[in-house]
Amino acid sequence: MRRLTISVDDELAAMFEKLFEKKGYLNRSEAFRDLVRREIEETRVKTVDAKFCVGSLTYVYNHHERRLASRLMEMQHAHHDVTVSAMHAHLDHDNCIETIILRGPTPLVKKVAESIIAQTGVRHGKLHLIPVDVKETGQGRNTHIHAHPHT
Repeated sequence: MRRLTISVDDELAAMFEKLFEKKGYLNRSEAFRDLVRREIEETRVKTVDAKFCVGSLTYVYNHHERRLASRLMEMQHAHHDVTVSAMHAHLDHDNCIETIILRGPTPLVKKVAESIIAQTGVRHGKLHLIPVDVKETGQGRNTHIHAHPHT
């Protein structure tokens, strides 16, 4: 592990102290590492460096919207190669929240997520991506994918 020494003005240092305490970090180093990791991975996702990713797509929708629940389910089935899992919960008599775990080539994961968020009646859609390195193991029917976070 390398040690880095940085200098920041007093105001920025005070804001950083408040941030890491508020978020529950035990020390500045771990808070700094998380900030750096987040920035590196967000940059990778925006460029072609992140060929594969895992992600969570969370959205709220009104289940009374005409055929929306059926359309959303059909979209997940149409992309079963990218859709890993889905969780559905009822917020009230009208609204539901779903979180879908997606995995695959980053451009395809983004496209699937964007097409779901764009459906009429879907509100508050948010995609969180984490770039991964992918390795396929096994043979024949026992072939499976290992997705390892890059940082």
